[in-house]
Amino acid sequence: MTTPSPGRTLAEFWTHDPFVLPHAASGTYHLYTTDPVLGAVVTYTSTDLLLWHGPTEVFRLPEGAWASPDEAPWAPEVHEHAGRFHLFTTLHDSSTRLPDAVVGGTRLRAWGPDGREMVPTARGTVVAVADDPAGPFRLVDAAASVAPAAFMTLDGTLFVDDDGRPWMVYAHEWVQTVDGTIEAVPLRPDLSGADGDPVLLLRGSSASWLDEAVPGPAALPPYVTDGPQLRRLPGGALLMLWSSYQRRPADDPRGAGDDYVQTWAVSDSGALRGPWRQGDVLVGGNAGHGMTFDAFDGTSFLVLHRGMGTSPQPRMTGRQRRPAGSRRSLRSQPGRVPREPRRSPPPRER
Repeated sequence: MTTPSPGRTLAEFWTHDPFVLPHAASGTYHLYTTDPVLGAVVTYTSTDLLLWHGPTEVFRLPEGAWASPDEAPWAPEVHEHAGRFHLFTTLHDSSTRLPDAVVGGTRLRAWGPDGREMVPTARGTVVAVADDPAGPFRLVDAAASVAPAAFMTLDGTLFVDDDGRPWMVYAHEWVQTVDGTIEAVPLRPDLSGADGDPVLLLRGSSASWLDEAVPGPAALPPYVTDGPQLRRLPGGALLMLWSSYQRRPADDPRGAGDDYVQTWAVSDSGALRGPWRQGDVLVGGNAGHGMTFDAFDGTSFLVLHRGMGTSPQPRMTGRQRRPAGSRRSLRSQPGRVPREPRRSPPPRER
């Protein structure tokens, strides 16, 4: 394990795709991220959300797994479920080619920001388990990811529906689909693997604010889907946070290009299958991959990283649930908090 450091503020260390787990039994917050130098998942810990200690390594890819040990994991997050702690993280093997998207007999092609063609390769979320949020986490299935092996997927997260059935919600890469999607696959009760076929929740092109231009070599594709997170709101509505890229306005002093943004959607049925109604950009300025958690004092926080493509740092915005309107922020963040729509109680997931 790495040697813990003295306490540091969020502005003093690098992280990507941050995920915070409050552990009430120990009064500790765990911030999970990837250490690209170690090629491992690490955690930082805090008791006040201001000073963080770490990093401490909690997961490293074991020998013999399907993924490449030379490619660092992405988007780690930890959920407490059925008395154990489950790590969801995305692994890769760039040497394994996956099928291209084909529509009407035509192979679809995707292009990166540097003009190079992007090809689908093995990528998928896996599950590892531990008895403590500090790990070490053991890979449940070293032979395969949770979603179908032919799918290039990432950023899997846990959602448990009203019937108690667990699902993994994930992004299906635009590199393979061009129009990226958010999908869900049912899981076995112990989260050890898939327990059914994936279902489509939404497409990247369904966001009303996205530029519908065909992806080209001069700009990032407009139909990226990234970082889904779900949260049941107090009145019963089901909220999904997800991220994508938004075309910069023509008069932007930085010139042509796209910025990473945090957006959201709400299920009109209150159930996982939707239909999902898209909201506006919640947080712009090249920040996203957000998640929410409730602090021990009842404050609800949105956590995201900023500086996508440069040196990402975590950022938090907190909103006290009661009394209404009270607010505190670890680092102020622009954007509108989505209001919960008025509707009848949600139907139960089938």
